[in-house]
Parts: sequence; C-alpha cells; structure tokens
Amino acid sequence: MLGASVIIRILLKVGFFVVRQKGSYVFLRHVKDPTRFATVPRHSRDVSRKDLASILRQAGISVYEFLRLLGKK
Repeated sequence: MLGASVIIRILLKVGFFVVRQKGSYVFLRHVKDPTRFATVPRHSRDVSRKDLASILRQAGISVYEFLRLLGKK
C-alpha cells in the first residue's frame, strides 16, 4: 500500500493545495475547481485500498491517472 505522504505529493502535482490539517487528517482542495477536494488520513503507516479509492473518488482522479502519476503505468 501507499503512505499518505506519497498520495499528498501526487495530489499536489495535479493541482491540489493543502487547506488545513486537523489532527491526523490533511484537507486538500483543487486550485481551479473548488468543488474537488480530498481528505487524506495520516494516522497510520499506510492508507488502505478502500481509503485510497475514496480519496481518488473525492478528488475526481481515475485510478489509471493516479497510477500514471505514480509511475506504475
């Protein structure tokens, strides 16, 4: 699985910025489209597959695009 810092780095690469952090959650919003947002938990070592799917759904990013940015495809 992936760590939260890797996910945040990829979201920053596609135009998101950190709005705030409350506890162990980082809240990001897209620069051009404020309706696109993501909440990334930093409380554990790895983000589960279910949580990653939820983050990508919130952010409006496809799995293929995420893997391409990650360098896997």
